[in-house]
Amino acid sequence: MQRRRLGQLEVSAVGLGCGTMTPFYGEPDRAAGIATIRRAREIGVDFLDTADGYGRGRNEELVAEAVREHRGDYVIASKFGNLGLLGDPRFADGRPEYVREACEKSLGRLKTDVIDLYYIHRVDPTVPIEDTIGAMSKLVREGKVRFLGICEAGATIRRAHAVHPLAALQIEYSLWTRDVESKIFPLCEALGIGFVAYSPLGRGLLTGTVTTATHSVPATCGATCRGFRARIYGATSSSSRN
Repeated sequence: MQRRRLGQLEVSAVGLGCGTMTPFYGEPDRAAGIATIRRAREIGVDFLDTADGYGRGRNEELVAEAVREHRGDYVIASKFGNLGLLGDPRFADGRPEYVREACEKSLGRLKTDVIDLYYIHRVDPTVPIEDTIGAMSKLVREGKVRFLGICEAGATIRRAHAVHPLAALQIEYSLWTRDVESKIFPLCEALGIGFVAYSPLGRGLLTGTVTTATHSVPATCGATCRGFRARIYGATSSSSRN
């Protein structure tokens, strides 16, 4: 397996997104998820991605069970602040006091002393990003977190990076979603920030398992996925007719 650097953090070139190993798009097989994480280590994939909002904490617990006795063989990335995934009406929470609270809870669920890469999952528009990253940097100094990251950010990237060097930026990227190529990629290169793509298989659209806009979508996926598929297949159908 080839290796990549996210800032100063070295990880496998291919990462394993664990979010759907707990209910997200459907009802997954927990045992299969754990087996997949353990198999990943055997083939050189050590970069695991989870978040406190995935399965409302259960995903971190699943990761903890899967890496038990081999924690040092994995690089674990987790995230906080996406309140929508937790059923909260607020969009995000980047308050310094919440940063610490969320981290402590994630450490407990992951059964680890340190999180290798800790992201703010969604930028809180009501809190200066400098305050959020400042609180996250304290976690680094205390040894609770090794490296910092940010998700779905644009204008705030430079400001966040000025407070504490960011190792990674995570944004959706696939053949369907390529917006980041024009401005975000050059910015990451200029600042030395690694780019981590999520949903690189287009939320299933590039796997060959989804063939129409009306393909069955689990209730947990919601209108967003259904609308996305409708736009994609609507555009595909239209272009094929012209």
